Amino acid sequence: MNIKKISHIAIVVISFVALTGCNIYKKFEMPQDSALASEYAEAKAAAIDSTAFGNLQWQQVFTDPMLVDLINQALTNNTNLQNAKLNIDIAHAQLKGAKLSYLPSVALAPNGAGTSYAGSDMAWTYQIPLAVSWEIDIFGKLLNTKRGAQAAVLQSEAYHQAVRSQIIGAVANCYYSIATLERQLLLNRETAELWRQSVEVMRNLKEAGRVNEAAVVQSSANYYSILGSITDIEVALHEANNTMSLLLNVAPQKWSISPDAEFNAPQIVRESIPMRELAARPDVRAAEQSLATAYYATNQARAAFYPGLNITANGGFTNLLGSVITNPGDFFIQLAGSLTAPLFSRGANIARLEATKAQQQQALNNFEYTLLSASAEVSDAMTIYQKADEKGGYVALQVENLAKSVEYTQELLTLGTSTYLEVLTAQQSLLAAQMAQISCEHTKAQAIINLYQSLGGGR
Repeated sequence: MNIKKISHIAIVVISFVALTGCNIYKKFEMPQDSALASEYAEAKAAAIDSTAFGNLQWQQVFTDPMLVDLINQALTNNTNLQNAKLNIDIAHAQLKGAKLSYLPSVALAPNGAGTSYAGSDMAWTYQIPLAVSWEIDIFGKLLNTKRGAQAAVLQSEAYHQAVRSQIIGAVANCYYSIATLERQLLLNRETAELWRQSVEVMRNLKEAGRVNEAAVVQSSANYYSILGSITDIEVALHEANNTMSLLLNVAPQKWSISPDAEFNAPQIVRESIPMRELAARPDVRAAEQSLATAYYATNQARAAFYPGLNITANGGFTNLLGSVITNPGDFFIQLAGSLTAPLFSRGANIARLEATKAQQQQALNNFEYTLLSASAEVSDAMTIYQKADEKGGYVALQVENLAKSVEYTQELLTLGTSTYLEVLTAQQSLLAAQMAQISCEHTKAQAIINLYQSLGGGR
């Protein structure tokens, strides 16, 4: 069979495939029968809003110099991010291999042998062949393999961005958690000193006959209670410092973060986030590329029903021509083409195609769930931020009034018109409100950080 005949056969087969299997050559597109996927495709095609919160550079969102330094350290040292970068390198290597499969394979296999019969002289033969084999990709097998590898590269890049965003958000959250715990610890220690002084006041009042022993022991119990609370905060602070150390991939240590560190978050007043901002999330993009990979795997399964066309060539130098040994040797060349059609493996191919179709549907389901989950995360973060901001105003008023309550009840106790139980209740309520105020500020900061991360921020 010569090259001309092979070409004629290839043209006939290609025409048949074009009529029966055009999907084999088609690039991946979002399914039109899914309303959610169609909406996503339209939003993705829209222009990117560079001013959107999730599209801001992380240095524009986090401006605290110490936090900026810690984030840079984490982006340099974090093991998870390094592994994500290696996944990109692996995907690029696999894509390179898929592209190189278009080229012919070449093999050199020199061999030699000696033969002697009935004591005759040894007859030596040798061959230095060079074998070339080239698969002509007229049925899309290599094409879909390459496209699947390209989708895997994009998926690994999206995963890398997701890990990067998570690390930035985790460092920022940990930073302000440590600042919050330091602030709570400072408040509790200052309050403990006031309550220790209150114990002394109760003892003096008892000696003066103004209160009884019950007031002394109640004030002492109140003092020991806050000392116990301080130990809990110290444990939480120790754990938060260790978490920061792990994020930066360094030995556990204490991080000197100021209790006055506050996150001046940009005001978010929108009620909802448009689909095009959700489409920028790296986990959504990764799920999209996973669906594309499944699509190309289905195309590969379809391509398995069609013949494979291979052209082979062998050439080299040998001294064995037929059954005659000649010295010196001579060059030889052989050229062949083969068209291999699957006959008895049709059942296996059908099963494989059914499996890949099911896997493609799974990938679509996972993509839609990822998109819905992203929307829920953004909605939760926005609601938490808005309600924490609203709650902060109420708690501030509560602290203001409780501070006056403590002052008034202490004055009344001195005048003998109030009991220590009322003073104790006012003090405990004030401390609880002050702790709630600190926690509320942290919740606001955490919500805005989570919103930035949930929008794929961290470029």
